Amino acid sequence: MTTRREQTSNESRELILNAAAELFAEKGYRQTTFHDVAHRSGISRGSIPWHFGSKEGLLLAVLERSVAGLRDGLAAVPAPGAGSGEPGFEPFERGVGAMFALPTTKLFVTLLVEALEPGSPIRDRYIEIHDTLREHCRRWLERLPLPPGLSAEPLAVALIGAGIGIHQQWLLAPDRVNAPEALATLRTLVAGLLPPAHD
Repeated sequence: MTTRREQTSNESRELILNAAAELFAEKGYRQTTFHDVAHRSGISRGSIPWHFGSKEGLLLAVLERSVAGLRDGLAAVPAPGAGSGEPGFEPFERGVGAMFALPTTKLFVTLLVEALEPGSPIRDRYIEIHDTLREHCRRWLERLPLPPGLSAEPLAVALIGAGIGIHQQWLLAPDRVNAPEALATLRTLVAGLLPPAHD
């Protein structure tokens, strides 16, 4: 049975993780300080190293939780069905397109530069994130009637790359890039590759 003290500790930990995830997504890892996290979370600055040991430990904990959330979010996407409207477009819209609506997408894209640094502590986590995204995308594409000359594996790599690239452009220049419009265009382009569905 969880004691009140343990419950309070768990609640504090979640508040810190939520605040850190928001700040890492907004400012990046290097620009975020313990003071920022304490201010955003309402938890004392000294509690952060007590829970996570170091800033790097906090970063790894944020990513660990985000990867788990990513898997849960992708698992919750409904399987392709007949549906209504444009049947050939529906599976992509409901499946692959949903990946880039996940709350963690901005965080993953913002921290990508950190993951590319030599010796980065989150490099392996990012490999795992990309593996998860590509695998999910590939499984969805394999259920669709792709035209001759296209196969699911390289198309999944291209789509994930396009989605990440759109988000990177938007983060760099949000006043010049309309991310929702660009992602909708990407979905429409993929839908155009699919042959018309027949009842």
